[in-house]
Amino acid sequence: MTAAELAQRAREAAVRAYAPYSGFRVGSVVVADDGTTYAGANVENAAYGSTICAESTAIAYAVSSGARRLTTVAVACIDAESVEDAYPCGQCRQRMTEFGVETVLVTAGSGEVRQHALAELLPHGFRLK
Repeated sequence: MTAAELAQRAREAAVRAYAPYSGFRVGSVVVADDGTTYAGANVENAAYGSTICAESTAIAYAVSSGARRLTTVAVACIDAESVEDAYPCGQCRQRMTEFGVETVLVTAGSGEVRQHALAELLPHGFRLK
C-alpha cells in the first residue's frame, strides 16, 4: 500500500473519531510486518487524561489481533484548520518504538503526506533488553 493510500485510510478512520470536546478528529492506520492493516481513531473523554489517541487505538487493535511487529503508522487529522500536520504525541511515539515501527506518515490540512523515520521523531526511544 502506498503512502498516499495509507494516509487516505487514516483520513477515513478519522471520520469515526469520538471528539466532542476538542473537535480534533484524528485517524490512524498501522501496518504489521505481514502487511495487514489496522485502523483506529481518537476517543476523547470528559476527563482528558482518559482520552485515547488514534495511533494508540490502532496499535492496540493490531496487538489484540495478534500482531507483534509493526512497520508503518499513518496519522491524519481531518479537522486541521489550526495545524499543518498531525504528528503523534510522545506517548504514541514510545508505543511505536515498543512494536518496532520504522516509518511514520503524517498528514493534515494541506493533504501533503510527510514521511519520517520514527528514530527522527523519537531519538533514543526507551527499550528494555
